[in-house]
Amino acid sequence: MRNTDFDFLTGAWTSRQRRLVKILAGSDEWYEFDATLDCQVLLDGNGVFDVLRSPERDLEGVTLRLYNPEEQAWRIWWASKTSGGMLDEPVVGRFTDGVGTFECDDTWNGQDIRVRYRWTAVDPEHPRWEQAFSADGGQTWEVNWTASFARRTG
Repeated sequence: MRNTDFDFLTGAWTSRQRRLVKILAGSDEWYEFDATLDCQVLLDGNGVFDVLRSPERDLEGVTLRLYNPEEQAWRIWWASKTSGGMLDEPVVGRFTDGVGTFECDDTWNGQDIRVRYRWTAVDPEHPRWEQAFSADGGQTWEVNWTASFARRTG
């Protein structure tokens, strides 16, 4: 059976990215930039690969998503030009009612944190993604990166 969880993301997108200037520092100062995303859904929907690019921020990163049917869970890895050839710890989770929530334990600047990615695909023509960190084991979350997407034309 074909997995359709990330079918909404297939194709070419423009994106408006918004990031906190200082993460886990009580900051409410954000900066914004444009990016593109090119996404392929592979392996009968159980594999998803995309490339995010923002020349104005000198940002280029790749995301690999793999679905484990037995666990009914996704693992999502991220790597960028600045990650030294390493994949981040994978966030793990699933979609429920059009919202995908994926979490893992990681570190940020030497501090133990919980990481959460959330995909909202309720409007598949304008999906939204956010990243949040928790320094207290998931009791409270600080959203530090958001992205809204629109299909690229032409």
